[in-house]
Amino acid sequence: MSATRGSELAEGLLEPGLYQGDPFPLYRALRAEAPVAWCASKGFWAVTTHREVSAISVDPQRFRSGAGILVEEIGHSYDSPPTMMHTDPPAHTRYRRLVQPSFKPTAVRSLDEPIRAMAHRLVGALPSDEPVDVVEVLSVPYPLQVICELLGTDPDRWPTFFEWSEAVIPGTLDLTEEERGRIQLEMWEHLIDLATRRRAEPLDDVVSQLATATIDGEELSEAELAMFLIQLLVAGNETTRNLISGGLVALSEHPEQLERLIDDRSLIPTAVEELLRWTAPVVSFMRTATTDTELAGVHISDGDPVLMVYAAANRDPLVFGDSAEQLDVGRDPNPHLSLGFGTHFCLGAPLARLEAKIILEELLERFTSITPSGPVTRSPSSIIAGVSRAPLVLR
Repeated sequence: MSATRGSELAEGLLEPGLYQGDPFPLYRALRAEAPVAWCASKGFWAVTTHREVSAISVDPQRFRSGAGILVEEIGHSYDSPPTMMHTDPPAHTRYRRLVQPSFKPTAVRSLDEPIRAMAHRLVGALPSDEPVDVVEVLSVPYPLQVICELLGTDPDRWPTFFEWSEAVIPGTLDLTEEERGRIQLEMWEHLIDLATRRRAEPLDDVVSQLATATIDGEELSEAELAMFLIQLLVAGNETTRNLISGGLVALSEHPEQLERLIDDRSLIPTAVEELLRWTAPVVSFMRTATTDTELAGVHISDGDPVLMVYAAANRDPLVFGDSAEQLDVGRDPNPHLSLGFGTHFCLGAPLARLEAKIILEELLERFTSITPSGPVTRSPSSIIAGVSRAPLVLR
C-alpha cells in the first residue's frame, strides 16, 4: 500500500463529524492498510493496531508524554505539566506514589457503600416505560457525585464540576478560548482554595493527602496541586460517564447481551470490561518519539508525535479474533486498552470498574429491558468518546 493512501486514511481522523458518526470503518481500513500512517496536515503518526499501541505504552524511554498527550498540543510547551499524564519517569513515578494509596483496590472497596447509595438513589428516580435521557439523569451526575465525595466537597455542586470538566476537554463544548479560559480559571481557584484549607485543617480525604504530601521534603506547589486535582476531577468522571452512557446504548442495541446479564449476574464483571472495550471512552492519546525508531516496519524520527488510537486497537482482530466487532458480555480474556497500558495505566481504574459494576447491578435489580427511543447524540471530540444525549426506555 502506498504512503499516499496511508496519509489519506490518517487525514480522515480529522474529518468534521467523524466522531459524531461511526469512525470504525476508518479504523478498520487503517489497521488493515496503514497501521502506522502519517497525518501530514497536523504532523503526527496515527497508530491503530493493538500490538503497536501497547508497545508505545510500555516504553516511556522511547515515547515520552512530556511533550503533550493531545494532537492540539503539538508544538506547545508548558512551564509545569498540566496533568500527571504529561509527565514521564522518574517524575511520574514520584507523583503517582503520592496518590496511589487512595486508589488501591482495598481503598476503593471501602467506598462501596456510599457509591451504592448514590447509584440506588439515581436509579430509583428513573422513570419506567417512558423515554428518558440517561446521560442527563444518570451518567453525568453519578460519577461527579462520587468525585465530590472523594474531594470532600458538597455533592450538590456536581453541575458546576460538570461545566469545569467539559471546559478542559477540547471539542466538547462550543466555547470561545476566552470563555474556556475563564471557566478553567474558576476551577483552578476553587480547587486550590480547597487544598489550602485542607493543608491548614486536614481531613480524611484525597485532597488532604495531597495538600500535606511532600516530595524531597517540599510541599507540592500550587501548580502541582492543581495538576493532581484537575486530573482527578476530569479523568475521574469523563471515563465513567461515557462508559455508562455508551454502555447502556450498546446494551439497548444488543438486547441478547442484556438478556445474558439478566439471566446470569455473575457476568457483570466481564460485561464491565467488554463495555470498556466497546465504548473506548478515551479515543486516543499522543506520545512523542525520543529517538529514531520503528513501528510495524515504519521509520519514526526523533521528535515525531505518535497518536495511539485506543478505539481502533480495541477491535483489532489479531487480538480479539473473529468476534472483535461483536459485543460479548462474557468475553474473557479481554486485554482492551481503554484504561491505558504500562506506565500510564489509569490510576482510577479500580474506581471506574466499581462504579460501573454497581450501576449495572442497581439497574438490573429494577429493569429487565432497555430499548432505544430516539437518536443518540455524540460529542465531536476526537479525545473523549462522549455521548451527550441517549434517549432510552427502561422497563
